Amino acid sequence: MPRVCVLMAQGFEEIEAVTVIDVLRRGEIDVTTLSVGGTGPGSLEVMGSHGIPLRADRTLTQGVSEAWDMVILPGGIPGSTNLRDSPEVQAMLRSMAERGRKIGAICAAPIALEAAGLLRGKKATSHPGVEKQFRDVTYSTDAVVRDGNILTSRGVGTALDFALDIVRDLRSPEVEQKLRVGMLVPA
Repeated sequence: MPRVCVLMAQGFEEIEAVTVIDVLRRGEIDVTTLSVGGTGPGSLEVMGSHGIPLRADRTLTQGVSEAWDMVILPGGIPGSTNLRDSPEVQAMLRSMAERGRKIGAICAAPIALEAAGLLRGKKATSHPGVEKQFRDVTYSTDAVVRDGNILTSRGVGTALDFALDIVRDLRSPEVEQKLRVGMLVPA
């Protein structure tokens, strides 16, 4: 079973995080949520950008060294800037890339990938306006963009397609299609 971690920093976008977690679990992908800078030392509680608190499974420090197949970064402000500015997140992203692992970021979260140097020479997307922070990126307005092991998406309205693309990649097109039919998501 593929293993994925979702990094939740203070101010994460709730819809993007919960949609990805839910869809991946429906697709029988092992998902672990990791808090980045929770509300207290070693805290698992993370406040979303719209005031909805979620409890992570573990802290980033507790899960950073595990063998993940993919790391996923939900967007949101200031969640995305907190991911970008975290030395621990930056080190994890670079390590995942060096090991050929998959990395996904949605909405404003691709700024963390940019800061890690992972978007250089790549095709990517983000929430409108965020692309102004990118250098040497072929920017696309497609809902979901894959370039090698990097997957990016636009925002809340594309979260289902983003999550289903991950299911297709980590499981199979058949599992993705089964989920689409069951959740009434048009292809």
